[in-house]
Amino acid sequence: MAAEEAGGVGRTPACLCVFCGLPAAGKSTLARRVLSTAAQHGWRASVVSYDDLIPEHAFQTRVVKDCVELQEKHTEWKLHRQAVLRCIEQFLEKPQVLAELASSRQINRAAWEQCILPLLQPEALDRSQADRAPLLFLLDDNFYYPSMRYEVYQLARKYSLGFCQVYLQCDLESCISRNQSRSEPIPTEVVLEMVKRLESPNPQKNSWETNSISLNTTDDFSECDIQRVKELISSALSNPLCPTEDNTEKKDADRLKCASSVVHQTDQACRRHISEAMKTARENQVSPEHMRSLAAQLNESKAEFLHNLRRQLLQEASFTQEEDINVVKRAVDVFDHEKKEILLRIINANK
Repeated sequence: MAAEEAGGVGRTPACLCVFCGLPAAGKSTLARRVLSTAAQHGWRASVVSYDDLIPEHAFQTRVVKDCVELQEKHTEWKLHRQAVLRCIEQFLEKPQVLAELASSRQINRAAWEQCILPLLQPEALDRSQADRAPLLFLLDDNFYYPSMRYEVYQLARKYSLGFCQVYLQCDLESCISRNQSRSEPIPTEVVLEMVKRLESPNPQKNSWETNSISLNTTDDFSECDIQRVKELISSALSNPLCPTEDNTEKKDADRLKCASSVVHQTDQACRRHISEAMKTARENQVSPEHMRSLAAQLNESKAEFLHNLRRQLLQEASFTQEEDINVVKRAVDVFDHEKKEILLRIINANK
């Protein structure tokens, strides 16, 4: 393994711990609490904050003129997330030279250097023990789709690392209130949209999510909560993943891949239906105000439709390529019916 040749993590236990949940659910607070006591357990720990690592321009909300621009935005965001994992991977292989990758435009270099400093120079650990101290990466992000978390799992499996997940369950009202009290709150509509998209860890459906716990973070963290997280991490460090996947995991991965493919194909078809609806509205001389309302309603309907479709597909078995086509066709027919109803309401309202 490359890590062994570099004298890096191949000789040192390591763990990737995913913190997921709604914005302002308490992920960063919990990560800092774990970080502050990591040295007591002999761990070299770092908080990998996606908010800090991904450049600000990637978070900026733009006025989406059409569906193509929306897709481009999604693709751009995915590339930034993948860059974070590449930085972690390079550190695992060659800890002393990872700054080369961090110079990428997709990652804030200064933030990444601060992120890995505690791993290279652990102040609270004896220098003679530091090199062999287990590595702990606390990944702080929403991770609202299983596919986002699965990418982290794949990295842990590739290098035989520990892997675990902590889901912070917090009621919507508390999240919105906490967010609004921040110095730089994110738009409330973003939080509301996240509620629709968030899919919490489900070990019954995804066997690779077995090593997960859920914490109710509506109130403050208790010492019992912190202890549960530490025990989860200790267990993950003691039971690293095996690079060889079993049949159950492969089925999970195939189902995830199948669902993503069907949703993507359905999304493309729905975009075409939306474009047709907008064209029909213009031909019927719908006013600019109603045109904006039509676009908003159609895109909101599509987003909710695709989200529900994805949930349903992840609960079913994988399809063949021919079956995929049939599933997409049936799904698009359902959306087309919803589209026509929305279009008819707008045209009637415009009269």
